[in-house]
Amino acid sequence: MIEIKTPAEIERMHVTGRFVAEVLSEIGRIADVGVNLMDLEHHARAMIEKRGAESCYWDYAPSFGKGPFRNVICLAVNDAVLHGKPHDYVLRDGDVLTADLAVKIDGWAADSARTVIVGTPAPEDQRIIRATEEALEAAIEAARPGNRIGDISAAIYAVACDYGYPVNTEFGGHGIGRTMHEELHVSNRGRAGRGLKLQAGLTLALEPWFARTTDQIIYDEDGWTIRSADGSRTAHSEHTVAITEDGPKVLTRREAELAAA
Repeated sequence: MIEIKTPAEIERMHVTGRFVAEVLSEIGRIADVGVNLMDLEHHARAMIEKRGAESCYWDYAPSFGKGPFRNVICLAVNDAVLHGKPHDYVLRDGDVLTADLAVKIDGWAADSARTVIVGTPAPEDQRIIRATEEALEAAIEAARPGNRIGDISAAIYAVACDYGYPVNTEFGGHGIGRTMHEELHVSNRGRAGRGLKLQAGLTLALEPWFARTTDQIIYDEDGWTIRSADGSRTAHSEHTVAITEDGPKVLTRREAELAAA
């Protein structure tokens, strides 16, 4: 069942979204050469506990995972892109790190992800990150009353095509609100004018992710971490977005993004 949120409920999600943005900004700030992924995990745990928030990931056990997820943040490196399980790994110069976080505050969830480069950036890594960011902005622009889900998917796919990146359709965006995953799957590839008509009060997590040279994925032995099947590097950008009569409202914008707007 698709739940339409009231303006007051959207504002409560915005409270959560601002906190998610704060944590991701902090993780991006401290991720550096020589930092262990588990240090980032524990830093996120401390921030969540201090805020009195609830991790949406801890004990998460969907059909595609291997047992309950016992971490509060997904951290994926290089060819890993989704559901990265934090582990004993020390970041190296040039690593590409994706951090994905979803929490609830007072019963309302928000979900966001960003990819950063640790140390010295390679142009191709910068390019694929930029592609996901541009695809996300195109998706947000399409998230307006009267449009359809397919318009969002087509906007993401158009950017991927412009950059020459293939698109996986197994994992994409989703509804969000009282839980991390609600009804509606938002594919990162689709046809404009197709699918559910968008209306004010819908809240969606939009999340384009690309690998350089494949749309196929493989899983690590941990049963969670998803990688590009050919080992090519990846990137992932995600925001929680509310559809309103005044246009899309991004609930998880980071301060740096707001300053640049």
